[in-house]
Amino acid sequence: MNIIMDAMGGDNAPEAIVKGSIEALREYDVKITFSGKEGEIKKYLTDKNLLNRIEIINAEDVITNEDKPVKAIRKKKDSSMVKGMDALRNGYGDAFVSAGNTGAILSGGLFIVGRLPGIERPCLAPLFPNGKRFSLLMDAGANVDCKPAFLNQFALMGSIYMENVLKIESPKVGLINIGTEEGKGNKLVNDTFKLLKESELNFIGNIEARDIMSNNADILVCDGFVGNVVLKLMEGVAAELMSRMKDEILKTTKGKIGGYLIKDSMKKLMGQLDYSEHGGAPLLGLKAPVIKAHGSSDSIAIKNAIRQSKMFLDSGVNEIIKEELDKGGNSN
Repeated sequence: MNIIMDAMGGDNAPEAIVKGSIEALREYDVKITFSGKEGEIKKYLTDKNLLNRIEIINAEDVITNEDKPVKAIRKKKDSSMVKGMDALRNGYGDAFVSAGNTGAILSGGLFIVGRLPGIERPCLAPLFPNGKRFSLLMDAGANVDCKPAFLNQFALMGSIYMENVLKIESPKVGLINIGTEEGKGNKLVNDTFKLLKESELNFIGNIEARDIMSNNADILVCDGFVGNVVLKLMEGVAAELMSRMKDEILKTTKGKIGGYLIKDSMKKLMGQLDYSEHGGAPLLGLKAPVIKAHGSSDSIAIKNAIRQSKMFLDSGVNEIIKEELDKGGNSN
């Protein structure tokens, strides 16, 4: 199993990418192909015992967060992202991981890697805490404008992913809406509701924003505009809440003592909210696995993104999606 890594993507590249990949090589039965500036990558390849499981595709250009996604994919042919995705498309590797420009990853996934037959739009699907475990948010920003058929396919792909990768039996599908009653919301969610209700998925109905983190649904379906707002809001609230709690605790001696007593519980909570524990978000619906890691990923997050890629491949998610589509699971 060969995982292609965009060595130059992300705030901490290439150091975090290479070090995280080395940790993954020590823990998992994989090979790593780095796409990026060979001279920069080799600076961090200090473990000579692992070199027989590492290859490098030299790429001297980098797609930055300031680049316009579609233009960058088309123009920067010598970039680490484009060369890595080209290698994936040509069968040189089995999965691709990048912490780089999200828009460029989405564009490259669509134009270079390509969609699975029958899939109308790929979907960015991150995990986030929902009280007891995690929910899969679909879509988190790949498709701002959607049709009901797209959302129906998101739910199908999410169900397959949750059941086969995360081993959640008969995952519950919820549709993000402004109310729980059938008939609420705009035309998109109303038409999607009808499709999901008629499907064989475990559809539990509409989910209001206040219930997103209450463990009611394993898969949360929405268009990319709504999903991206939800994701960024959750990240912002979690960070601000933790910051304010820390400030309040440190204001008084009593608070400091209390803070010391709850330190272990707070560390556990922070771990549940930490993106690095989950690695990244899969771009479901492509011909081969593409994982978008967080832009500020450290080596731990990169190692976990590689683990996520391995789980994706081991589970055969894409093959199952193809089978379901062939059986008519993409009804629109």
